[in-house]
Amino acid sequence: MNTHELPFRPADILLPRDCDLSLWSVVACDQYTSQPEYWQRVEERVGRAPSALRLILPESCLEGPSVETDIMEINTTMSRYLREGRFQEYPDSLFYVERTLDSGAVRRGLIGMVDLEQYDYEPGSGAPIRATEGTVLSRIPPRVAVRKNAPIELPHVMLLADDPDRTVIEPLAGQTGEMEALYDFELMERGGHIKGWRLTQGQKEQVFTALSALADPAAFRNRYHLVEDLPVLLFAVGDGNHSLATAKECYERAKKLTPPDQWDRLPARYALVELVNLHDDSLEFEPIHRVVFGVDPEELLDALSRRYPDLIQGRGVGHVFSYVASRWSRGELTVPHPAAQLPVGTLQSFLDEYLTAHPGARVDYIHGADVAQALALERRDAVAFLLPPMGKGELFPTVIHDGVLPRKTFSMGEAHDKRFYLEARKIRD
Repeated sequence: MNTHELPFRPADILLPRDCDLSLWSVVACDQYTSQPEYWQRVEERVGRAPSALRLILPESCLEGPSVETDIMEINTTMSRYLREGRFQEYPDSLFYVERTLDSGAVRRGLIGMVDLEQYDYEPGSGAPIRATEGTVLSRIPPRVAVRKNAPIELPHVMLLADDPDRTVIEPLAGQTGEMEALYDFELMERGGHIKGWRLTQGQKEQVFTALSALADPAAFRNRYHLVEDLPVLLFAVGDGNHSLATAKECYERAKKLTPPDQWDRLPARYALVELVNLHDDSLEFEPIHRVVFGVDPEELLDALSRRYPDLIQGRGVGHVFSYVASRWSRGELTVPHPAAQLPVGTLQSFLDEYLTAHPGARVDYIHGADVAQALALERRDAVAFLLPPMGKGELFPTVIHDGVLPRKTFSMGEAHDKRFYLEARKIRD
């Protein structure tokens, strides 16, 4: 793959100016969906200050009674911020970022844009950028409603590169003295601290040389001990799978209204992302737990036993996960001889069938075992299923060989460690 064919490239990046960045920057919209009090605290903290909070729609509000009005207000505010000169543009740029997490660990990333022609979320795709989990198509239209008329995008997508020798991002850590400093501030709500710099031309070339080496087909085959000549998987989506799928859908719609020879000039063809090395020391895969609401806990657990007749109460050999239904109903369950590759696949297969047969039930995907347990303990009609973590080394080989993981298999850190909105990019002329 030649450098000019790489799916990751510089972008005209927008940064807010003349405002308090600690109030501007808020966490990804798909977090704290069952904790509206979090977003209420953020609302009260931001007040009337300019903020990315006014440019996003938290997923907890997607099914609210005023969602259409909320979306119109978001688009209006985006246009107003542009008109008022709220943003400073950095043309043809890559940003290097260091995020000090609440734990004290530092996560390093690189912000640029990806070519959506080289991304596909369909299972079994051979695109250079692929989804890591099954995409729930019903979750895309509400997001399209937010993005389709938006003049700018604010990314919370994080892509992963499998770079064990740390050739792409890590060398930049010792080169910040040559870069233009951009921001350095505290993030709200246990978000930690973030610093950002703009790369020089020479550093951009250094990055693309390293990415080209990762994308080399022979190196790819050697890395994963492949006998077959399979298409190169350069980036896997770590966070924001449905947001990137939404960007792809909006681009496909734009293509239908545009002559093919003009597709490469469509702003919608690209999406702003942060690229992170899978082998970054700060990057930990956390399990995403399931809390099922609107059920009789005893009946749900009985249904699970019927689905897996050889289910063992307690820890055994097979797929093990825990459950919490009340202070007196909790324990571990083992499914021996599972058909799925991972415990989350075994559990999700059952839940998909159960939810179809019980339309009054619903499932929420929760980051953090303590939160999942608390939600189950608060109600008589809820069961929390707690899952073990997945090893990072399983990610790329699984996507290469099996297509995608079960949806919501893993999370990169706790909810407060997710990307915070800060940078933006124009997506309409």
